[in-house]
Amino acid sequence: MFVPAAGEWRPPAECSLLLPAVSVGNVGQLAVDLIISTLDMPKVGYFYTDCLVPMVGNNPYATSEEHAKELCINAEIYASSDKKLAVLQIRSPLIKKKSRAFCEALTSWIKKCAFTRVVLLSSSHAYQRDDTQLFGTPFRYLVTPTLQTMVADTMKELEWKEMEKLSLYPGINDEEKKTSIPGGGFTKRLFEDCCSMGIHMAAVLKFCSEGDNIPDAFALLDHVNRWLHLLDLPDDVGTAHWKIPSSWRLLFGSGLPSALF
Repeated sequence: MFVPAAGEWRPPAECSLLLPAVSVGNVGQLAVDLIISTLDMPKVGYFYTDCLVPMVGNNPYATSEEHAKELCINAEIYASSDKKLAVLQIRSPLIKKKSRAFCEALTSWIKKCAFTRVVLLSSSHAYQRDDTQLFGTPFRYLVTPTLQTMVADTMKELEWKEMEKLSLYPGINDEEKKTSIPGGGFTKRLFEDCCSMGIHMAAVLKFCSEGDNIPDAFALLDHVNRWLHLLDLPDDVGTAHWKIPSSWRLLFGSGLPSALF
């Protein structure tokens, strides 16, 4: 359920929604952090749900000591009217067995807001790739049938690679295949729900491993930026200038206390 931060907020006409999946390496969430910080997007509300692990913390995008005192919770919505873009940032994992309820609540809100398109940023375990996925680009995408007709030419022009369907019984019966996104969190379930509800949705993911996933977040965002044009590219440079949020200074903790030495 959407709860406005102040007053009432409605998405503008032809507004897109961008959100992350809580997946391997938190790549989608890190990429969304970069978008919010770079575009200086104001908070417009919260997505209230009992499906996420509760959490509270300081403002992750604070630019001054005063702003640092503001609080953030597990699911917040930011928006840019100039870009016609809304961003849902998710900061905590789903509670066990709450995935279906969360996706139902999310798709219901998406339908109510009538977003032009929904883009989910996700990731998948690199070590669980099929042999055919070991070569070429580490990026994959999925689009719902309703969006496929609208972006087919664009995806072909960008030379993006669609997520392969893998055999249910490799070497025994290669006719039966399914979409598999190991480590992708609720990516597959949300995609299937959007397919059944006729929502214009695309999932863009990167194969990666746990560790320092900041480079993966930058790579995924640059990849998506080629399609969405969130930020203009500098001349003769293939990557945009994304602004790192202040909270990333403690991404790996505050370091060892000097008293130990």
